[in-house]
Amino acid sequence: MTTVALCGAGMIAGAHAAAARLNGYAVVAVASRTRQRATRAVAEWCPGAAVVDYGELPGGADLVVVATPPAQHADDAVRLLEAGAMVLLEKPLCTTLADADRLVAAARIHGDRLLYAENLAFAPAVVTLLGQVGRLGPLRHLEARTLQPLPTWGAFTTPEWGGGCLFDLGAHPLAVVLLVARLGGLGEPVAVRADLRGGPGHGSDEHAEVTLSFADGRRAQVVSSWQHPGDPQWDVQVAGDHGVVRAELQPLPTLERDGTPVHLPEPAGPLPQIEAFGYAQQMAALVDDVARGRAPLIDAAFGRLVLDVTCAAYASAANSGRAEPLPFSGRRDRTPLEWWRGG
Repeated sequence: MTTVALCGAGMIAGAHAAAARLNGYAVVAVASRTRQRATRAVAEWCPGAAVVDYGELPGGADLVVVATPPAQHADDAVRLLEAGAMVLLEKPLCTTLADADRLVAAARIHGDRLLYAENLAFAPAVVTLLGQVGRLGPLRHLEARTLQPLPTWGAFTTPEWGGGCLFDLGAHPLAVVLLVARLGGLGEPVAVRADLRGGPGHGSDEHAEVTLSFADGRRAQVVSSWQHPGDPQWDVQVAGDHGVVRAELQPLPTLERDGTPVHLPEPAGPLPQIEAFGYAQQMAALVDDVARGRAPLIDAAFGRLVLDVTCAAYASAANSGRAEPLPFSGRRDRTPLEWWRGG
């Protein structure tokens, strides 16, 4: 049986604990900033698991989920790779491109045992959408949106987090757009423009509108917002010469091809959202990839690409939406928020 440990005990770690249960994996250890927090997590998610300090991980586990604040990700993940564990590293990948480079190098040295936790890449609605892309012909429209109210928990709007809505929530639609672009023949973007809006009481962004440009002149749009009233709305729309595909993740996972519903697999377990959002599938994919000796599809290099676009977008917003070339050539020791606020 595969064993799992949690490095971090916040809300997202609970989703990974549920994913482990659905896959039949045992969570054997939990570490957090305080033993009290880890003890509470063990009681709620994985009774019988050991409460340990960060430095004691992997704590006998085969796989460790790193769900600490982004500034800790590189140190935590590298240490765990060196200890021989598989690592499922939560998004955002890290806070600086220098740390992203370090993660990519460490993953390669240690057998490509790190998966960047872009769970939507494993969500049935997105997987099915990606399977439709090749049937659409040349792409003419590509847009992804994640719209929801400002979170009432966590440190997402603090400078220490490294960035606001685009950095955190926006990592999801950026990743989906990049995957669609690869499959649809657009390649990787060559430039990005962005407009960011802040909110009261903090210095982070709460709303982002991003345009990615590709070498042949085609463009893709990403909108991510914490200023959306009401229920969350997450969707992706892709159009080509031969049709239109639209996927929704929230409020309910659905998929349409030219307005006709496309069947999605029914969740097999008792926690539909954990499967609908890809958490169980991504953990199982990492275990399978390592067993077969192959690099994960959503690897550290993909996470670095998302962060590269993100840093360039924040730099663009700091310069009134001026196009920033990609790959981003700015300093690799600055966080996205520092690019926006520091100019």
